[in-house]
Amino acid sequence: MGKTLRVDLPGREYDILIDRGILDRSGTLCKAALPGTKKLFIVTDSQVGPLYYNRLKASLESAGFQCFVHVIPAGESSKNAVQLSLLWEEMMSARLTRGDAVAALGGGVVGDLAGFAAATVLRGIDFVQIPTTLLAQVDSSVGGKVAVDLAAGKNLAGTFWQPKLVLMDPDVLRTLPLPVFMAGMAEVIKYGCIADSAFFAFLEDRPGREQIMDEIEPILHTCCDLKRQAVKADERDTAGPRMLLNFGHTLGHAYELAGRYTAWSHGEAVAAGMCAAARIGVQLKLTPPDVPERIIRICASLGLPTSIPCTIEDYAAAVGLDKKCMGEDISLVLLEELGKAVIYSLRQEDALEQIRRFLNG
Repeated sequence: MGKTLRVDLPGREYDILIDRGILDRSGTLCKAALPGTKKLFIVTDSQVGPLYYNRLKASLESAGFQCFVHVIPAGESSKNAVQLSLLWEEMMSARLTRGDAVAALGGGVVGDLAGFAAATVLRGIDFVQIPTTLLAQVDSSVGGKVAVDLAAGKNLAGTFWQPKLVLMDPDVLRTLPLPVFMAGMAEVIKYGCIADSAFFAFLEDRPGREQIMDEIEPILHTCCDLKRQAVKADERDTAGPRMLLNFGHTLGHAYELAGRYTAWSHGEAVAAGMCAAARIGVQLKLTPPDVPERIIRICASLGLPTSIPCTIEDYAAAVGLDKKCMGEDISLVLLEELGKAVIYSLRQEDALEQIRRFLNG
């Protein structure tokens, strides 16, 4: 039995549908969410396309859609202004109108790039998220954050553009390489850290992929439910609740930067970032001393890194570029206890001093 969650944003409402095999029913579901739409421009990548594009296309065409496809090279290196420009031009070659729509079939890179293109081409057209990675299903496909990377850092050019529908087929996760699947688990663990200690304990008892897949639908539902609540309370990431979703990310971005966005995946960097943030919370006498060890233990059990070499210069660069900066202040997301996150504001130099102490500790 599938699960449905409603993201209640006035005038921008949409459903998240979670069900095994839903990819083969996508045509009917998209038709209901996009009444009057005739053309669907599908964006996918060189890894996902060969696996799932034909199934998606068959379902969409059976529902009466005219389909176009644009395939990008797989990987973070495709999330840039060059690929965005190519995508715009292909959309115009397909003669899209403001009554047409975009479908993102892939992971976070595809969703971000396709969503940003949809938000900006013809001053904005509808789009549908069909995430195929665990990280995209529990995080990036929900909430409307779309962006591309700049030379200066990740996600520095973007906007908020909510999808009209999110379709999640848990079965597609079975084709993920193990490291990619486990990288997505970092974001799953994050939800337990910041909002649900019972969920964290549930994950501690399931340290392997098969155990996780046996419970994947309730796992996806829990994560997406927590995400939609944060989005509803703070759609544009300014008032606080949605900022809590960034636990592990400020320091994680430093690890991505240190690895020049190739050595470590986003999920791996977030895992190490959560472990570091928990230890900094202990330094500040905010986080109970047993919390870092539990986070380190669960990350290690899933094969995720619990620390990543990084210089203070990389930390400083990441903090300076952090989108949670307000003037001279940086907002670190820390834990008061497992399952309860808070925003801890520090001047940038004070935040860096805490990081220096962490590095030396």
